[in-house]
Amino acid sequence: MATYKLQINGRTYETDVEPDTPLLWVLRDHLGLVGTKYGCGIAQCGACTVHMNGNAMRSCVLPVAAVGASKITTIEGLSANGDHPVQLAWDEVDVAQCGYCQAGQIMSATALLNRNKKPTAEEIDNAMQGNICRCGTYHRIREAIVVAANKMKA
Repeated sequence: MATYKLQINGRTYETDVEPDTPLLWVLRDHLGLVGTKYGCGIAQCGACTVHMNGNAMRSCVLPVAAVGASKITTIEGLSANGDHPVQLAWDEVDVAQCGYCQAGQIMSATALLNRNKKPTAEEIDNAMQGNICRCGTYHRIREAIVVAANKMKA
């Protein structure tokens, strides 16, 4: 076991875990931040997506020892009241059906829009290709990303 000081959602957390513990389980089981979901456990579905220094990362395969002093943002840290432009666009377009994958979808979309304010359809598809939605709401996800990009410009 080792003690890790983690910068998550603008706060410092301290936890004692094994160095190879995936960040996902630290977030969920040790810190109570359960918005980030477990999907596949092999970084193929995107349900566990968080931001590490602004980049979308799969937390299910990211060992806590690799986080270091990086700044982590989870879906809970995206906005205090659920009013981030991407979250608002998701509601406006009514993206979610079951909703299980949506935290990861939103985190990937936000990372995209933070680095590309006006992505093309191809850029959206490329950025989102690692996120699986079993309900098949991909057309609404794409639409919501365009809506969010417009909200972020305003």
